[in-house]
Amino acid sequence: MSKVILVVDDSASIRQVVGMALRGAGYTVVEASDGRDALSKLDGQKINLVISDVNMPNMDGITFVKEMKQKPNYKFTPVIMLTTEGADDKKREGQAAGAKAWIVKPFRPEQMLQAVSMLIQ
Repeated sequence: MSKVILVVDDSASIRQVVGMALRGAGYTVVEASDGRDALSKLDGQKINLVISDVNMPNMDGITFVKEMKQKPNYKFTPVIMLTTEGADDKKREGQAAGAKAWIVKPFRPEQMLQAVSMLIQ
């Protein structure tokens, strides 16, 4: 059974790059275009990890993570923030919301896969 990763980003090209890297490493990928879309995908299915952008329309990544952590099934789901946002205060805000790792774009797929393999059980 392959592990399921939810990729949340308003950029289709980023979702594609991240999705290709993850699928190539044997993961199953579920895609969402923003936080609100991502919440609709949290319908009780097992999600082993979330990779989310920070700045998105409708619902940003940090709000999404806070909302996700309110759901009993996803309280302990690890989150990696993948973003152009490198500011320390944003990182602290992300960590406070529950993000376990912070990867700044542009990123190397190997770097992301390394973070994923460290966080995924």
